[in-house]
Amino acid sequence: MSQNTKNYYLPGASFWPLIASIALFLMAAGFSMSLNDMAIGTSILIAGGVVFAYLLFGWFADVVKESVSGFYNKQVDASFRWSMGWFIFSEVMFFASFFGALFYIRNVSLDWIEAGKVWPDFVAVWPTAGPAATEALVGMGPWGLPAINTVILLISGATLTYAHWGLMKDNRKQTIIGLLLTIALGVIFLYLQVHEYAEAAFTMAGSGIYGSTFYLLTGFHGLHVTMGTIMLAVILFRIMKGHFDSHNHFGFEAVAWYWHFVDVVWLLLFIFVYWL
Repeated sequence: MSQNTKNYYLPGASFWPLIASIALFLMAAGFSMSLNDMAIGTSILIAGGVVFAYLLFGWFADVVKESVSGFYNKQVDASFRWSMGWFIFSEVMFFASFFGALFYIRNVSLDWIEAGKVWPDFVAVWPTAGPAATEALVGMGPWGLPAINTVILLISGATLTYAHWGLMKDNRKQTIIGLLLTIALGVIFLYLQVHEYAEAAFTMAGSGIYGSTFYLLTGFHGLHVTMGTIMLAVILFRIMKGHFDSHNHFGFEAVAWYWHFVDVVWLLLFIFVYWL
């Protein structure tokens, strides 16, 4: 456990960083071996994932115990807020790199290829499967499932805000209802995203740069929605256990920050990937 003093917070000794190092090593080694077609690679990768799951459950369980035991003070709360803020900033830069690549491809490189006349028949139009493509590529339109998913995520932001308002009023029933609605909307979004992939007329491997950027951007966003939905489910469980109130609830706020960030990223995806 940890100690709490008037002026600073001193965490106790922990073996979780060692477990984290082992998990990351196993996953990296297993992934590398899999890329080189080594049979044992998949097993090592799975073992790393199991150790990582054990790490998450164990470390966060300790943090929750410390929180409900009253070890944390305002200094710890401030450090958590800064940590979450920097984490979300790193996520902003992560997606910015993909959006930057997409902008460069669509607005710079296509014109250069057409002007260079290396491929005389190439025309700078988007979407494209590249200069060697033998037929026009049909991209994913903005309406249909993309538009429905956009509405779903925007509504989920409202239901999460509704839950937050309930928490600020110490209305646990309202908070639980809001969280349940948000989780349900997240699950529906993921289901429709998988359905969209199944209906797509292009693939990541066979559709050139368009398929690569489309599946990387929407796929990583889907991963973030999956993570956010799991985090919301954990927060819902903690709400039911009475871990939060109107004065002590940054665990809830941290997940809310993350979910609203996911909303914004999807809105940008809808505009730049589907619409334009």
